[in-house]
Amino acid sequence: MIHVVFIADIVGEPGRKIINKVLPKFKEKEKAQFVIANAENAAGGFGLTAWVAKEIINSGVEVLTLGNHVWDRKEVKEIIEEPYVLRPANYPPFTPGHGYNFYTTVEGIRIAVVNLMGRVYMPDLDCPFRCMDVLLPVIKKETNLTIVDFHAEITSEKQAMGWYLDGKVSAVIGTHTHVQTADERILPEGTAYITDSGMTGPHDGVIGIKKEIILKKYLTQIPIRFEVAKKDLSFQGVTLDLDEKTGKALSIRRFQIPVEEL
Repeated sequence: MIHVVFIADIVGEPGRKIINKVLPKFKEKEKAQFVIANAENAAGGFGLTAWVAKEIINSGVEVLTLGNHVWDRKEVKEIIEEPYVLRPANYPPFTPGHGYNFYTTVEGIRIAVVNLMGRVYMPDLDCPFRCMDVLLPVIKKETNLTIVDFHAEITSEKQAMGWYLDGKVSAVIGTHTHVQTADERILPEGTAYITDSGMTGPHDGVIGIKKEIILKKYLTQIPIRFEVAKKDLSFQGVTLDLDEKTGKALSIRRFQIPVEEL
């Protein structure tokens, strides 16, 4: 069995401070063997930079997944080819970076991580379902353990992906909406699923952004520069127990851990 931690979307400096403070002890308590984090909002609320990526990795994360904000920071070009950074696999061919990769734990367990992005209310990318049809035969040659971060807007597309990949991957973890759902379960063929893992960052706002700014934008319809909120901090995500031989999920548990102001 392998115990995996998936950290929900890290938002800005508050989210990174949460990781620095909480993750080392959390890993020890959980006896986590592998940690994945969605970091597409980790740099000021939008995108990722080399410095921010290294800060998170140094806190104990093995893999950083991204999403629709992958190209928001030009500095991402410095790290987009690094093995610990994944952008959505359904970007067109020859797009810089990796959409999936293989990793080996200290125990010698081989695991694949795939980053996908939905297409409803999102950038017009290749079909994520057909993308997985292409990737799965390649991945299966290396390992039965596959975790998919499906970065998508609507619940129906995420649920569809869960059913589509049931029995083909170990887990389908939804990201992007920053609101943790209460539908974690193991599907009939052994795939762990949750529609959205939540958000690691400030919840005294609107999906991580200061509520005053968002309210003004809705009331005036005038573009406004967003700023990350700072209060009501929470460390969120899911833990997974996976059978390393079959690749099937044994358990999925969501967590919401309040963090004192930093």
